[in-house]
Amino acid sequence: MNRTVYVNGQFVSESDARISIFDRGFLFGDGVYEVSAVLDGGLVDNTAHLARLERSLGELGMDSPATLEDIERAQKELVARNDLDEGIVYLQITRGPADRDFAYPAEPKPTLVMFTQKKALVDNALAERGIAIVTVPEQRWRRRDIKTVGLLAASMAKQAALDAGADDAWMVEDDFVTEGSSNNAWIVTGDGVVVTRNLGSEILHGITRAVVLQLARERQIAIEERAFTVEEAKSAAEAFITSASTFVLPVVGIDGETVGDGTPGPITRRLREIYIESARAGADR
Repeated sequence: MNRTVYVNGQFVSESDARISIFDRGFLFGDGVYEVSAVLDGGLVDNTAHLARLERSLGELGMDSPATLEDIERAQKELVARNDLDEGIVYLQITRGPADRDFAYPAEPKPTLVMFTQKKALVDNALAERGIAIVTVPEQRWRRRDIKTVGLLAASMAKQAALDAGADDAWMVEDDFVTEGSSNNAWIVTGDGVVVTRNLGSEILHGITRAVVLQLARERQIAIEERAFTVEEAKSAAEAFITSASTFVLPVVGIDGETVGDGTPGPITRRLREIYIESARAGADR
């Protein structure tokens, strides 16, 4: 496959894409990113993703090389050029190239790249069988609310899960679940209350998380935003994850212990269903 990608204002073949070896994203992980889902050729929840991008840039004192409007136009053009019906658009902004120095460059020239990936988001076999997770110690930095490209600890957590024969990992700090390797973590209590961790610097402020909360509240599903322990998760009636690339995905096992009856639960199934309905209806083309 030879996709069209976007590099600093230009649409080029992926085989011709180039950035500097001195780019601070490469040298320091000095960059931020966003992932927007694409359904039926339209961007899902993209306005919120771009707002979070702007916040992440601000938290790091980083300039954007393009306006949010220009970025969105480029995203849509990339989707069209790659004839993407379902999948994701990835975008990344770094502080740009500069001679290696821990201090920020005085006159940075930010780098902006984007690419698409085809992916089955709706007809996902994992939505039918559910996923197994393992818990791992939280090893990330203290500003997890900034969506940076520094993802080594999250990658290590994911690989630890795969090595253990599971699908993903939940990270744990002081016995409380923070979030998954690339997703927000949820449980459903025995009396039907949907629980997910409250916002703070401990977790990423998930866009899909926010939409699912809104959709649940609109349907009078009881919600609690609070931390929960590993033991509470293992004894929950249901569990699931949310992210832009998985939507709502059931968790049926934690550390080898069965969650609920070991199958995707009714509340999880309902939330996935209504999220997909909402995503299709609001997809921006």
